[in-house]
Amino acid sequence: MKRLLISTGLSALLALTAYAGEATAVSIATNGGSASANATATGNANSTAIAGATNGGRAVANSDAIGNRRGYAESRAVATADHGLAISNSRADARGALGGFATADSESVAATIGGVAISNSAATARGIFGGRAHSRSVSTALSDHGIATSDSRAESEGLFGGVARSNSDSLADAFHGRADSRVRVVSGAKFHASAEADGVGISVSGIRRHTRANVEASSFSSHGRAGRSRAAAIQVERD
Repeated sequence: MKRLLISTGLSALLALTAYAGEATAVSIATNGGSASANATATGNANSTAIAGATNGGRAVANSDAIGNRRGYAESRAVATADHGLAISNSRADARGALGGFATADSESVAATIGGVAISNSAATARGIFGGRAHSRSVSTALSDHGIATSDSRAESEGLFGGVARSNSDSLADAFHGRADSRVRVVSGAKFHASAEADGVGISVSGIRRHTRANVEASSFSSHGRAGRSRAAAIQVERD
């Protein structure tokens, strides 16, 4: 009986270990700068947050990943700053249930020299009743004494054998100006259908310029059909 209990306990421990989250956080600050990095991983997930600041700059990196046995999530956030402010937020959430499978991959990068760079990235995927969902989101903000804001979101849901894929990418860069880029991509498929959505937004500004790139792409299909949606917006203003 004791051997049975030990064996059962080890099996449960191994099962929990196999699907345990892995989180890594790194924070570096020198010469009066400040940096903070936070990473959390729940379930079948991997989370990484890296922040670095020098010469009075401030860097903040936050990464959050959530997954389960039928879903895998990976989140990465990187922020660098030199005299300026850089904030990077990344979140990945993948859930699979009732035979469904889901993957979510989110990456956010912010870098600035004397300016402000804010990067937000989020990927959400749901696979239910044999459906498959895949979401990928990438966001990058670069600033040289300007203000750059980049926001990227990808959402997908697969139901009843359907396959949904969402890919989102956003880039903002400001040189003594202001640049905003926001991309949201949504896909949904059910009853053995497939849906794919892609969105790209690029915003680059020059001195005393303000540029915006707003992108929304969505694709939904059902009953064996295939759907695809692609959207892109590029705005560049340089002196």
